[in-house]
Amino acid sequence: MNYTDLSKTISHALRHEPWLYELELDDEGWTNVEDVLSALRCEKPAWESLVVDDLMKMNEQSEKKRFEIQGTKMRAFYGHSIPGKLNKTPAQPPQFLFHGTSPSNIGAIQISGLRPMQRQFVHLSADVATAMNVGRRKAKMPIILQIRAEEAHAVGTKFYLGNESVWLADGVAAKFIEFPD
Repeated sequence: MNYTDLSKTISHALRHEPWLYELELDDEGWTNVEDVLSALRCEKPAWESLVVDDLMKMNEQSEKKRFEIQGTKMRAFYGHSIPGKLNKTPAQPPQFLFHGTSPSNIGAIQISGLRPMQRQFVHLSADVATAMNVGRRKAKMPIILQIRAEEAHAVGTKFYLGNESVWLADGVAAKFIEFPD
């Protein structure tokens, strides 16, 4: 089974267009696992015999833990672009977080800070390596920004834990971002 293809399809379904798969997400992004399996079985002939264990293996084999399964429910941890904001519980961030971006975005970030753009939240990384991997999706040679998350949090910026390597924020003001020289 191609778990990468499966993961991409589930990401699309749970993060961007659940209605195309006839899925209903609750306020925290949860939906019924059986509904996900049913939608996927209709998507490709190779997935006709898909079971929960396949979803678990897909998630375990992925470097990025994008999904969570609890009992009969499943959701994407982060990356949503669907209308309406999912409920997240604010959390105390580490002292620093990181954000990988294209050099062409630096000017706008210096003025406006980090904004969610087409997503619900700004995505931040717990370490430089993860930020570099994320940044490579935007540029061959990304710029890594250091976010003074603890300081921003102390004055009211809300941070949310996405998973062990991804943090989310509603936005981050430029004054809390360390730009390279």
